[in-house]
Amino acid sequence: MVNKPPGLSVMGERHDTDLVTMAADAGELLWWVNRIDKVTSGAVVLAKTQKSHGALTRQFVKQTVAKAYLAICQPGHFPDRGTIDLPLLTAGSGRIRVAAERQHIEHDPAVGTWYVKAANLLSRKNYPSRTDFVNLWDDDQHVVVLAMPVTGRRHQIRVHLAWVGHAIVGDPLFSKKTDAPTPRTHLHSLRIAFETAAPRPQRVEVEAKPGTDFWEPVVRGLAPRSPDELLDAADAILKGSSRRDRRLPVSG
Repeated sequence: MVNKPPGLSVMGERHDTDLVTMAADAGELLWWVNRIDKVTSGAVVLAKTQKSHGALTRQFVKQTVAKAYLAICQPGHFPDRGTIDLPLLTAGSGRIRVAAERQHIEHDPAVGTWYVKAANLLSRKNYPSRTDFVNLWDDDQHVVVLAMPVTGRRHQIRVHLAWVGHAIVGDPLFSKKTDAPTPRTHLHSLRIAFETAAPRPQRVEVEAKPGTDFWEPVVRGLAPRSPDELLDAADAILKGSSRRDRRLPVSG
């Protein structure tokens, strides 16, 4: 597992430097298993053999891998927990979008779920896409979301959050010209749980702790609390703690 910094590709993207090429230049042949976006930081799983690569990638295809991301979005006041169940498609421009018009996206506040009725889907090939989430902390300006994608579509978390009105801070896909510039996109691959390859497969979890730069938009609002408290809350949720509501209150 590698804790990838933002701004670095996992695998060749035009002529950019990437993790796989950097490893090859250092004399190690690696195969990427999960490919997070260039602007996203965090956990990336790389295989050392083609055999293990095949075994691992099949788990991603079968959706037996548990993935968890942290996202800092704007504005605040996000549901405590729920699901974004919005099919995605690739537009003619190549951009990924929800397979419906915005006015047809519905929200059920009782369960915190966003969805689109089948009758309102665009008449184009789309792909079921689901992201479960928990609100770890928020105030008027920001929300820290623990996002757990069930499917693994391209740009899924970024598109889902933006289309429900809470775009990730610094995301170039959804930034406006009037937005203040930010040094990075605040999306981080926190944890991946999967089974190791044969001969003795076992369930393992790998985690990549975000750097201090990830927390910059909310660190003042959190004070006197620390980002580590949010990580502890995320850990309790991911481990299925009986204390289900670990969302931290805003500072007052």
